[in-house]
Parts: sequence; C-alpha cells; structure tokens
Amino acid sequence: MLRRRPASTPTAVAQDAAATAIGSDEDFKGFEKYVLDLQERILTEAEQLDGSGRKFLRDRWSRGSDNAGYGITCVLEGGDLLEKAAANISIIHGQLSPQRAQAMSSRGRADIDPKGGQPYSAAAMSLVFHAAHPLVPTLRADVRLFQVAGNAWFGGGCDLTPSYLFEEDAAEFHAHWKAVCDKYAPHVYPDFKAWCDKYFYIPCRKEHRGIGGLFFDDIATGEAGYDAEAFVRDVGDNILPSWRAIAERRRRLPYTDSQRQWQLTRRGRYLEFNLLYDRGVKFGLDGGRVESIMVSAPPLIAWKYDVRPDEGSDEARLLDVLRQPREWA
Repeated sequence: MLRRRPASTPTAVAQDAAATAIGSDEDFKGFEKYVLDLQERILTEAEQLDGSGRKFLRDRWSRGSDNAGYGITCVLEGGDLLEKAAANISIIHGQLSPQRAQAMSSRGRADIDPKGGQPYSAAAMSLVFHAAHPLVPTLRADVRLFQVAGNAWFGGGCDLTPSYLFEEDAAEFHAHWKAVCDKYAPHVYPDFKAWCDKYFYIPCRKEHRGIGGLFFDDIATGEAGYDAEAFVRDVGDNILPSWRAIAERRRRLPYTDSQRQWQLTRRGRYLEFNLLYDRGVKFGLDGGRVESIMVSAPPLIAWKYDVRPDEGSDEARLLDVLRQPREWA
C-alpha cells in the first residue's frame, strides 16, 4: 500500500516491497487529498508573505467531468513580493497516449505498453513564484503521483532561479534540502541534486537555468528502499520553508533599474527552457489545458541581442555558476 506510514527499517521495506508497488484507488484518493490541502496551505502562507492584501484567483476546471479529472489553477498577480505566483492542482484520469507510453517505457518501466492505451491516474501540485524584486530568486516546485498498470511512482522537486547570486542564499537553500533528504538515505540529496542540475539545462545557451535544488522522477518505495510517499510529502511541506527566509531577507534591499532589466533578461532564459526543453510542459501541451500550463510564464520578459555582462560584475558571477554548477551543501 502507498498510505503514509511511520518510517520503516530497510528490512521492513524490502519485506513489503511487493505491497508498496501496488497503487489502489484508496491510495490515490489519499494523495489527492494531500495535494489539495498542500495547495491551500501554500496559498494562505503566500498571501501573508506577499503582504499586499491581494488574493489568489482560484479557477477550478474540469476535463469534461470529474471522472476524467479536474484542476484548480490559482494565480496572484501584481503583489508586493509576488509579481506573479501560481500554485496549481491537476487530477487526471485517462489513457496513455503512444507518445507518453513510449517515454515511460524508455525509462525502464517494463509494465508500460509502449503502444499506449493503458488507463492511468495522476495527481500533482506545482508552483512557480516570480518575485517583483530582482534580488529575490524565482521558486519552482512540484510533487506528483502517477499510477498505471497497478504500480505507482512519485516525482517532484524544488529549485531556485536567481537573477543575482548570493552565495549564502544558495548554501542555505541547499542545506535545507539536504537536511530533508538525509532523513531518508545519505545518497538521496546528492543524487537528486545532480539530477536537478542535469535536467534544468539549456543546451543552446550552454547554461543551467538556475542554481538547482532537487529533481526526481519515477521513484517507488520498494525500489528506493525508503517510503517514497512520505518523502514526497516531506518535500511538499518544505517548499515554502526553503525559500521564505531568503525572500524576506532580499526583498528589503534597494535595487536599480539596470538590475530590474537584468532580471527581465534572465526571465527570458526561464521561458526558453520551459518551451524548448521542459518535459512537463510538453506532456501538458499534449492534450492539456494551455492556460494552466502557461501560467508558469513570467509576467514581464526582455530579450536583448547578445547580452554580455562586464567581466567581474555581479551579472557575470551569476553566469559563471550557471555554466558550471557548484556543490553548495
């Protein structure tokens, strides 16, 4: 079963591996309830952090009927801290398309028929917070469950995309996530940090999108050796705590027009990655709801020809790290 339960010993996990691989309707409903609650908690805290009095627009939509799935897209725009923030729920029941099935089977999932047609269910909460202040980094995170062929896999992550590099912020963010991961196994943080660096890469620019964090996909309790659902819930519960202090600290600093323009330029890179390389965006655009998918786009973006910051500048320091990721924790 995939119900959340107390942490198990490796022996106990191995003994019940067969049971934990099976995803039931009851398990799915439990995770659906969790992501709905997580979204509400995030919206409440984000409104308080923003401080402008603005509220998230809540837009519930259906995929024809609730039996086929539904979503809740929530957006706050024009806040004091949050220039644009989105925290979305999607609950989907459908049949695997050949393209999706081939992608999953190519990742080593033998139970997936590459021809498609198998019924599946998916539940996810995802967020992107774009700050009004150029010294406050963009926050992106998600947690998700995917069930098909009697099996269930979890995915998710959390990463930071600054326009200006504060090394103490990067170290604090990564130390937070290392502490979360270390509760489960010593290899979890280095593995998922490396996965994040590899995934959020813009080949045409030869840059990574940000300073990384965690990224993981297709993890199951029996294979992982720890409770995958408990871990993913822990990730969800730590999304805002990993960013809150950084945002509060940087939003008080003065900034210049040129720093704001650099922020808009870096947002262009953010959107380039989403449209060109992000697997989740491509997955969603294959029959998904375009407004909910594109809500992650920054509100304002600038593209200028052949932008090259001065050597030794703060902007150049950021690019140095984006071209060669560091170990922060």
